[in-house]
This record gives sequence, structure tokens and C-alpha cells, in this order.
Amino acid sequence: MVNVFSRSTRQTVARTWCGHARTALLVEGYGEISGVAADVAAAASGHEFRERMLFTHRGLSGPAILQISSYWEPGTSVRIDLLPRVDILAEQIARRGERTETKTIVAAHLPKRLTDLWFKRNVQSRPVATASDRELERLAGALHNWEILPRGIEGYEKAEVTAGGVDTDDLSAKTLEVRAVRGLHFIGEVVDVTGHLGGFNFQWAWASGHAAGKAL
Repeated sequence: MVNVFSRSTRQTVARTWCGHARTALLVEGYGEISGVAADVAAAASGHEFRERMLFTHRGLSGPAILQISSYWEPGTSVRIDLLPRVDILAEQIARRGERTETKTIVAAHLPKRLTDLWFKRNVQSRPVATASDRELERLAGALHNWEILPRGIEGYEKAEVTAGGVDTDDLSAKTLEVRAVRGLHFIGEVVDVTGHLGGFNFQWAWASGHAAGKAL
């Protein structure tokens, strides 16, 4: 927490804090599938986004990751549901009479390169007919709750927006004027307002600027 201090009045006029930016997450060991993308559900700190995830030579990106990075706390994991729209356990049980490999069933829903690497790193594929209920449940659980521990973020230079800023409680909702100092306004990125992907941050910048401008 950093306070905006007035030298003339010698008092705090607004409170502010700075957080990490919405950016890609650094994750080691997936450079070989750089460029592969999948629709996932990414979750962290009680928030979840169902969007596209992209593997890069440095880690994870794409809308799902950019969104969740705003809530991710360093040192904690990001949970990835690789098949958010598929009941993979029910599908494998329904195909028990086949000689199909568990990996083949999963590959029908995910890019092959991702499927191959995921099975190589996490579980051995086997014929679905010989797999026990417990094994299939464990596989489904791992696919729906894949935990990734990022080692950091790409940083502010590659970020789309930043987190934190002047506390909105210290500003007028109509004019963005600091409640403690007449004529002092904060707008746009400097305020603690971060929108989701889709142009909301541009809209906030224009709207807050318009509101402050009308008050001057």
C-alpha cells in the first residue's frame, strides 16, 4: 500500500497499491508444444475463466491465462481443467467394451501434441477395457484438476494492463475527484480498476476521462 500525500495540506489524499499485471505465466517444460492451444477452465484464488489457453516457448498464455493472471498469487498453483465441457470418466466407462487406449479417447478432445506430452508427464495410457474404475477416476480427476506452479509472469513490459492504483473509495464516483482535495482527479489506468478482456479497459479509460473532463 502506497499513499498519495499532499505536501501543501500534509495529509494523505488517496490510498493506492500496485499489483502484478495481466500477462502470460512463466512455466517450464512445455516449449516443445509451443503454439498448441486448447479450450480450458483456468482457476486461481477463487476465480475461474473458461477460454482459450496457449502454450508458448516460455510458458502459458491465451485469454484464459491472461485473465486468471490478474488473480494469481506468486507461489501458488493455477488449476487447469483440460476438458471443461467433457465428462471424460463417463465416456471411458461407456467404451469399456473396446480395446481403445485411454489416451486415444482423450486425444479426441485435445490436440495430439498436448495429449502425448500430458500422458508422458502424468499417467501411463492403457486399454480402457482393462483399466479399473479407480484408475479411470484418477485419470479423469487429473485431467479436470491439472495443477501448474508458475515461476513468475512475463512482466509489465508485455502486460496488457496493470493491477492496483488509486483506491476508488477515495474518489467521487461521478467526477473521479479526490474527496480530500478539490480539483484533483485520477482517471484510467492510475485508478484501481481492471476490466476483463474485450475492450473494457479502453472503455474505462474513455468513460473516466469523460467524467472528469465534464467536471473541470
